[in-house]
Amino acid sequence: MGRWEPDAAGRLLEAALELFSERGYEQTTVADIAQKAGVTERTFFRYYADKREVLFGGGTELEATVVASIAAAPSSAAPLEAVVAAISAIGLLLDERREFARRRAAVIASNASLQERELLKLAALSTAASSALRDRGAGAAEAALAAETGMALFKVSFERWVASPSARSIADYVKEAARELTALAAKL
Repeated sequence: MGRWEPDAAGRLLEAALELFSERGYEQTTVADIAQKAGVTERTFFRYYADKREVLFGGGTELEATVVASIAAAPSSAAPLEAVVAAISAIGLLLDERREFARRRAAVIASNASLQERELLKLAALSTAASSALRDRGAGAAEAALAAETGMALFKVSFERWVASPSARSIADYVKEAARELTALAAKL
């Protein structure tokens, strides 16, 4: 493929996933990714700061979706309700990209530094959710607890979703995990 072909970012992402899966993350270079995508290294760096960001580029969109969903939640919604609705909303974005999510999760699971990066992205998402909840009037402790609980629900739901052969949406897994959390909390 030549440099002039459209969707360089998509081609870079696909090339990176293929190479990370075949060779491993550490053994794949930016030059390898660019070559496989049919672009120059310079083009790679127009889209991504480094090879990790190929896997984590969608974080801004997820964060914006969470914050907007929390802001749009009914005023009667409790903080945890608003967060559960928000993580269900990001599920709509992910449901369209299930195979990509599976492949990405496998690459991340195979590399400790990528797992660390994933945790940092989840922490940033939690911080954004907590801030959005405080903007709605929740106290700092309540907002932090609801946001962190929501991220735990998301993490468990996402892992179940990518591992399942079922066609169920990630929102179904979020609701299921929320019911399980409610049952668990009732035993306190």
